[in-house]
Amino acid sequence: MTDQSAHYRDLLAHHYSWMLGGDVEQVATQDRLALEGLSIAAPGSSRNSVAVDLGCGPGPQTLALADMGFATVVGVDTSQELLAELAQHASSRPAVQTLQADLVDALPEVAGQRSIDAIVCMRDTLLHLPDHNAVDVLLARAAASLAAEGTLVLTYRDLTQPLEGVDRFLPVRSDSDRIMLCALDYDSPDRVTVNDLVYTRTPTGWQLHKSSYPKLRIAPDDLVKRLESAGFSVTHHAQQPGGMWTTAARSSR
Repeated sequence: MTDQSAHYRDLLAHHYSWMLGGDVEQVATQDRLALEGLSIAAPGSSRNSVAVDLGCGPGPQTLALADMGFATVVGVDTSQELLAELAQHASSRPAVQTLQADLVDALPEVAGQRSIDAIVCMRDTLLHLPDHNAVDVLLARAAASLAAEGTLVLTYRDLTQPLEGVDRFLPVRSDSDRIMLCALDYDSPDRVTVNDLVYTRTPTGWQLHKSSYPKLRIAPDDLVKRLESAGFSVTHHAQQPGGMWTTAARSSR
C-alpha cells in the first residue's frame, strides 16, 4: 500500500477526470448549483474576496467558485498533473490560482495577511488525512483563516460502517475502453484501504493498472462535534442520494 500522493501520481491522476464523467465543465456547473444551494456566495462589495479549494483535483469546484464571483480562487493539491489540468480548464478564468501543497499546510500560506471567505474540501479529500488529529488541525486552521461569517464546506463518505463480502467491490465507471472498480479492506477502526483497479483496452487486450492507499474513517456526527470544538456553527449536515455526506459550517468568530 502506498500513500495518497503516490497513488494519485502513479494511477488516479491519469483517470480522475474520466472518473468524474469526462466533462469537468459540466461537473463544475453541478458544483456551482450545489454550493449556491448551501448559500455560498462571494461578498458582493469586496474586490478582494478569496476562496480556497483544498484537494482541488482537476478543479470542478475551483471553477465553480470562480464562476460564482470570487476574486481569487486558490486550488490546492499535491498532484502537479491535476493542477496542470486545472490550469488548462481555468485559462479564461483569471481568478484561479494553483498551489501544490499538503492541504493541512496550505491554509496558513494562502491566508497570510488576508482572510478567506470560503473554503471547500470536497469528494473525500478530508479522508486523505492521516488521522483524526490531522482533521482537528485542519479545522482549527480553517477557523483561524476564515473571515467572520466565512464558510467551510466538506463532502465525504461515511466509511465507519464496513461493507462485507462481495459488497466490498464497488463499480466506479466503465466505457468501451476503460473499466474502473475499487475494493475496500477495513484494516482498523480508523482506517480503510482503498484498492483501485483500472482496466484499459490496448491493441493486444486489456491491461490492468492497480494501486492501494489508506482513507480515514470518521463518523459524520463525530465530525460535527469536531467542527463545533474548532469554533464553527454547523449550518447544513445531510447525506446526499448518492451516499456522500455534505457538511457546511460557518465561522463564528
